[in-house]
Amino acid sequence: MDNLLERLGRWFAGSITKWITLAVWIVLVGALTVIWPGVNEKEDNNAANLEASMPSVQAQQLAEQEFPTDSGIPALLVWQRNSGLTEEDFGGLQQLSAYLTDHPLEGQEAVPPFHLMPLPVLQKQASEDGTAFVLPLFFSQAADTDTLKAGMERIREQSREIYAADPFSADLGDLEGLSARVSGPAGISIDAVSLFSSADVSLLIATVLLVLVLLLLIYKSPVLAMIPLIGVGFAYGAASPILGKMADLGWITVDSQGISIMTVLLFGAGTDYCLFLISRFRQILGEERDKSKALVRAFKDSAGAIAMSGFTVVIALLVLLFAQYGAVHRFAVPFSLSILIMGAASLTLVPALLAILGRVSFYPFVPRTPEMIAERAERKGKPVPAPAPAAAKRQGGWIGRAVTRRPWAIIAVTVIFLGVCAVNSTRIEYTVDLLSTFPESSPSREGFAVIADKFTPGELAPIKLMVHTEGNEVPLKETFSSLSYISKVSDPVQGSGNPDIQAIDIEMDLNPYSNEAMALMPELRAEAEKMLYAAGITSPEEQVWISGQTAVQYDTELTNERDTAVIIPIVIGLIALLLLLYLRSVVATLYLVLTVVLSYFSALGLGWFVIHDVMGTAAIQGLIPLYAFAFLVALGEDYNIFLISSIWRKSRTMPLKQAIQDGVTETGGVITSAGLILAGTFAVLATLPIQALVQFGIISAIGILLDTFIVRPFLVPSITAVLGRVSFWPGRGFKQAEAGQERPYSAG
Repeated sequence: MDNLLERLGRWFAGSITKWITLAVWIVLVGALTVIWPGVNEKEDNNAANLEASMPSVQAQQLAEQEFPTDSGIPALLVWQRNSGLTEEDFGGLQQLSAYLTDHPLEGQEAVPPFHLMPLPVLQKQASEDGTAFVLPLFFSQAADTDTLKAGMERIREQSREIYAADPFSADLGDLEGLSARVSGPAGISIDAVSLFSSADVSLLIATVLLVLVLLLLIYKSPVLAMIPLIGVGFAYGAASPILGKMADLGWITVDSQGISIMTVLLFGAGTDYCLFLISRFRQILGEERDKSKALVRAFKDSAGAIAMSGFTVVIALLVLLFAQYGAVHRFAVPFSLSILIMGAASLTLVPALLAILGRVSFYPFVPRTPEMIAERAERKGKPVPAPAPAAAKRQGGWIGRAVTRRPWAIIAVTVIFLGVCAVNSTRIEYTVDLLSTFPESSPSREGFAVIADKFTPGELAPIKLMVHTEGNEVPLKETFSSLSYISKVSDPVQGSGNPDIQAIDIEMDLNPYSNEAMALMPELRAEAEKMLYAAGITSPEEQVWISGQTAVQYDTELTNERDTAVIIPIVIGLIALLLLLYLRSVVATLYLVLTVVLSYFSALGLGWFVIHDVMGTAAIQGLIPLYAFAFLVALGEDYNIFLISSIWRKSRTMPLKQAIQDGVTETGGVITSAGLILAGTFAVLATLPIQALVQFGIISAIGILLDTFIVRPFLVPSITAVLGRVSFWPGRGFKQAEAGQERPYSAG
């Protein structure tokens, strides 16, 4: 393997082949960009998240079949005048109803005939204090967000004509003016896509600027700061059209949320991989005059760790294909493919750029050998600086000395700290309420606040309960009207195709998106089954269907629990297998995996402290632990791999404790800078208005910082020092590692 890496290094460092490598990347990215669409052009933000076998999905299909007039996507137009709605306001609503009846919107399925009602009857449907009114509008289930948004724009234009003002931009706190907001599932969908779409450009700009600033601050070289960004830019330039073509062919589905996180991942992880090579190149340039030879050595020393790190992340993210929840499943291919391409760029394009630029890459702090420094001083007529003592070079930094002299104390302190943080993760409250992740100023959330205040919150998303009566009489409305948490039950209606199927619409007296509402889904089903059983219906459990947003969220929660239980063990198992193949050590594999898992739970606990105890958020999104696990375990293992690779390599020629000291010192700077950059890119997510991304960004950034400043420099090398030669078991270095008498392993 060493010979292969050396040959590859010579290719990328070659006087002609380095230019060939650069040209290939330019032609490849240029051609792909021209012939295939970009991934942003193929976003599908309305893809289903639940499988067709889920009860809420089957119930929705039955509702569309038997009750087509009221089974679409509801848009709730919430109207409010704090001083009380006037007759002119209601007259305008009648005009709007007539317009929508005579000029239906694209995808529109039903609108109440308010224009046919006498004004006094319409006024009675307002809130009890007469200040608010809800006009429901139903769209086809097939209507995408663009269609919904276009429909709302037409309603807004028509409202301007009717009221000679724009109620949709009016302040809800205005005591006299008429205001309007779009809420309900349609409004939530529109807001979700708008928030993610508006975040894409700002996220990209913020991420690029952050990486650039951090690189400049850490390495103080404008040339060096641009090299990783160029590598990431080329990788994104190749990944975007490939993913766009795959989406165009229907092989994958991509959404704006996935693209946003993919961008952050590329810049963070991609910069890390570039720095692993760059840092080693800079070290060797201080020993080797010939830049080409230095690059070959740097490539040979770091390429295996970079490839292994990238492959670990790719495999971990591909495991998301086992997820049943669509939003998680859709992440797998874009994320893993982008990292795979980034890894390829780090091992081909970046070495070629370094070969072209040579020492200029580090201008103005150019690394030189002692002989070159002496020659330069002589040319300038300055005293020749004395070389640093060899012993000082080998002594290592204070962290390296500490982990080998007091490893047990360091293990105790770090494990106690991480353990306390991990225990705090047991306090976490989860939610799948999408609305709660929006800013309070979002139209759908403002509209919901009016509904909850003036009506009942259950009106925002009613539950449709359907039963097959088999021709028997059942007290459907009476059964559910008696439940304490139900505020309103409609009269039963018969199915259009099968009259034995009856349905009622149920409104709860609590937020239909809340955990409390979801917890009542099994009770509603049990009540319906008990009612059918009392009516003499056999197998009542097969004759009940519940649709609506609350039912969807209940199934979402169950799916999340299933995905977590399946994916986490697979990710741990595959990463352990890769480490075992790379390190050829069962012992090292075991403690590397355990330390990263401990770090993950610590990140959850510390993240919950920040999100809940500091920021005051009541719950985090239920998908975040799974997202964070896939990223943190894979990315955290990257740093362990780079550190252990350095220790293993050095232990070929020196005692293990000295190898640990030098390995920690050698990798400390690059891993610290890489960790800061990666954590910073994830922290950029915390600046967005979407709470789910804020929470994911905070937990991910905390996890990366824990890996960077606690697990990698202190815990892992301390464990290695305590275990000594056992760390290599059963590898070839098991017997000779301490004495440094033979090469203990060959990684990669």
